[in-house]
Amino acid sequence: MTAVQRGSASSGLRSRWRTVSRQLYFWVLVAVLAGALLGLVAPGVGEAFKPAGDIFISLIKMIITPIVFVTVVLGISSATSLRKVGRVGVKALVYFQCMTLLALTLGLVVADVFQPGAGLDIDPATLSGQEVPATDETPSGMGGLLESVVPDSVVGAFADGNILQVLVFAILFGVALTLLGERGATLRTGLESLQHVFFTILRVVMYFAPVGAFGAVAFTTGKYGAETLGRLGALMACFYVTCVLFVFGVLALVLRLCGVSLWRLLRYFRQELLVVLATTSTETVLPQSMEKLRRMGCGRSVVNLTIPSGYSFNLDGAAIYLTMTSLFIAQALDIDLSLGDQILLLGVLVISAKGGAGVTGAALAVLAATLSAVHTIPVAGIALIIGIDRFMNEARALTNLVGNLGATIVVSRWERDFDVQQARSVLSGAQPREV
Repeated sequence: MTAVQRGSASSGLRSRWRTVSRQLYFWVLVAVLAGALLGLVAPGVGEAFKPAGDIFISLIKMIITPIVFVTVVLGISSATSLRKVGRVGVKALVYFQCMTLLALTLGLVVADVFQPGAGLDIDPATLSGQEVPATDETPSGMGGLLESVVPDSVVGAFADGNILQVLVFAILFGVALTLLGERGATLRTGLESLQHVFFTILRVVMYFAPVGAFGAVAFTTGKYGAETLGRLGALMACFYVTCVLFVFGVLALVLRLCGVSLWRLLRYFRQELLVVLATTSTETVLPQSMEKLRRMGCGRSVVNLTIPSGYSFNLDGAAIYLTMTSLFIAQALDIDLSLGDQILLLGVLVISAKGGAGVTGAALAVLAATLSAVHTIPVAGIALIIGIDRFMNEARALTNLVGNLGATIVVSRWERDFDVQQARSVLSGAQPREV
């Protein structure tokens, strides 16, 4: 190898290192490995890093209620566009709810069958620093939940972080904003800007993810031993397998009924899938995804409605993640969830899963909000999964994207505004693929 070639190779390695070292994903991985090593080598020192994980959880909890409030209000107030397209909006929402419930149920069943968190036998008090609230001090069951959803004070609901009470107020606020029509346009614009601010705060908070992951993994490994690493690996394996089953089983069947091949669709959107894989956010490919769907024969009005609304209301990957991680935490803490408890959890998740719109880290906030709403599982339990949350983002985001692509095709076909022949021609390569 000549000096010029060696210099070129060295320059290429430095360039790749700079690219990798700028990725948050890389530093979370380094933090997880360092935390696990510290916890195994020096358990006492690892336990001392518990505050790092606790502070990160507090930062996530801090931003939960405003994000959920603004997201729900904007989702409901967008009903003005739903009225313009009439049937399309109703059909899209019906499909979204059906697929969300199916994804939630699939994640629940897989977690129940394989029990990835079983055997850890972790005392919840060692995570939260306090005893779990007694069942007679917090509402339990469906009746108790219904009694507690209406806030005595709007300010109190936000101050206490009661996510269900915030949701009730957000629904009423969104309906009122919709009824105002044009008079509410200025406020709606302001809320959209506020939503960007909140998501920017969340992105800033996620920069502390390596610190939180290091503290959480070091404490968990030091306190409970190497077995926790195996259990976390089992959770990740179950989650990835479940996402694959959902995409290549449920979505493939749905698309086949519409006359579209899933494999060809994935090949057509390969660039978008790679971008989402790299960024772990579906928002990065919104414009080109809409253009490609229109090019392959989906009706323009359907695309313009279904894709943007699907980013808030049709998050299949996030739905699987939320049920699986909720049950993992319950299993790890030896909390026995009855069938009624799991149905109640599903009911809350059908609503709260709408708050994880396409932003990296949002699903972790939604998980914390869900656990704080059902009361059965301590919110502090998310300390167990902070270290691996980042590594489930890829499957979560990819499943969300494929689910929304499929939703647009289904609604277009349902609305009889889908050119099957053009779709097959484009997907087969007979027409230009790229935008």
